[in-house]
Amino acid sequence: MHAFICTACGMQYPPSERPPAACTICTEERQFVPITGQGWTTLEALAAGRFNAWRQHEPGLLGVGTQPAFAIGQRALLLSTPAGNVLWDCISLIDEATVTLIKGLGGLEAIAISHPHFYTSLVEWSRAFGGVPVHLHADDERWIMRPDPCIELWRGETLELLPGVTLVRGGGHFPGGAMLHWAAGAEGRGVVLSSDIATVAMDRKSFSFMRSYPNLIPLSAAGVRAIGAALAPFAFDRVYGHFFDRVVPTGAKAVLEASVERYVAALGGAYDRG
Repeated sequence: MHAFICTACGMQYPPSERPPAACTICTEERQFVPITGQGWTTLEALAAGRFNAWRQHEPGLLGVGTQPAFAIGQRALLLSTPAGNVLWDCISLIDEATVTLIKGLGGLEAIAISHPHFYTSLVEWSRAFGGVPVHLHADDERWIMRPDPCIELWRGETLELLPGVTLVRGGGHFPGGAMLHWAAGAEGRGVVLSSDIATVAMDRKSFSFMRSYPNLIPLSAAGVRAIGAALAPFAFDRVYGHFFDRVVPTGAKAVLEASVERYVAALGGAYDRG
């Protein structure tokens, strides 16, 4: 049996003789089934034609993403702290080289994932590091496609994973959509790993917010303001999004505040006249 992986979103399903009839994630309005139809692969097939590439973003923060790009194409982040290492978000491909590198850096204390589109092969990642806990927000429990004892559901608005490392529920994209605040990042000025809960825009000078990015479904004004309010108590100067180059390098808190106001103004018709 194989634990089949959706080629559109990267979600891995429980082992079975045949692929599922459809991907539950992709048939929902926030994702999509490609025009070519539903596709499936396996971890073994994925590893045969791809590899994971690494990039250091700053001291203590490494990005890892699959090349050639697969499914949504996000990269995960390996955060190193004196209290242990945390993997933020997941990618579908986990191979021997990736495991060896992370173990050489001290292994993993925990895994935390922002939202269901990036759950991917979370069970494989946990097992490769001795069954470390994978923290998912309870509000998104229904989207867990491969249940496993490694999964720990957290509730409420914040969860301190390690000293200076805090999960923050922003909602928005999914009800349990989470971000990670790293107090020591950016030379002590603070960093947020926002995934696509607050998406770093292409200009790297602003953020945007959506219910569905591929299907262009916007968030409500209340949903956008909730994301801004969730991060308001935290000090941060830099934000890393869900792709390698989606980074707001400095002044990110003010940029987020301005982006929230711009988005809400747009919903209210502020730009209708051009």
